[in-house]
Amino acid sequence: MSHADRLKWDERYRAGSYAARPHPTQLLADRLADLPRGRALDVACGAGRNALFLAAAGYEVDAVDVSSVGLERGARTAAERGLAVNWIEADLEESPAPEALPNSDYALIVLVRYVNMPLIPLLAERLGDGGCLLCEQHLQTTLDVAGPRNPAYRLEPNELLAAASNLRVLFYREGIVQDPDGRPAALAQLIACSGERRCEPGHDSADRARR
Repeated sequence: MSHADRLKWDERYRAGSYAARPHPTQLLADRLADLPRGRALDVACGAGRNALFLAAAGYEVDAVDVSSVGLERGARTAAERGLAVNWIEADLEESPAPEALPNSDYALIVLVRYVNMPLIPLLAERLGDGGCLLCEQHLQTTLDVAGPRNPAYRLEPNELLAAASNLRVLFYREGIVQDPDGRPAALAQLIACSGERRCEPGHDSADRARR
């Protein structure tokens, strides 16, 4: 990520962007009871909405993002709520990702709406036995939906599924969902596990509703 991109994200968070979206990702909230407990990693965490949600649920959380301003906002919110989160500033595009990412056997890794497909195999390597990767990405569509207009930041059908081919896929869906703020979004959603199956999503893992 260029220096200009880093400054762009810092300025967005400094201006209060995303402050109206404190809720966790709906997929994470819906499936939390089915996911393994322990250490968690929130990748490209922004101001930490998912990291804070996981910390409140009892996870020991590492949260990584390129924006120091977003991380500072997350740290302030954590302090206000009495939550412990390990905030880590790192550029996962410019720095070698194996060095930038914490090296730990995570029970859960969350990657939400940050497109960096080469990162997924590296995240899979950081899952402990039975650990789960929960990933959600914007999907290519011709419909008027929330999210980036640049198609480079939207995945093709089955692209996310292919990237997680070395994991056991427990849930995969492509389709239009309603974000908690009421906006429709075209999303590819994935829950996949490493090693022994210890997370048991209660819904049909073969659900592959198309756009």
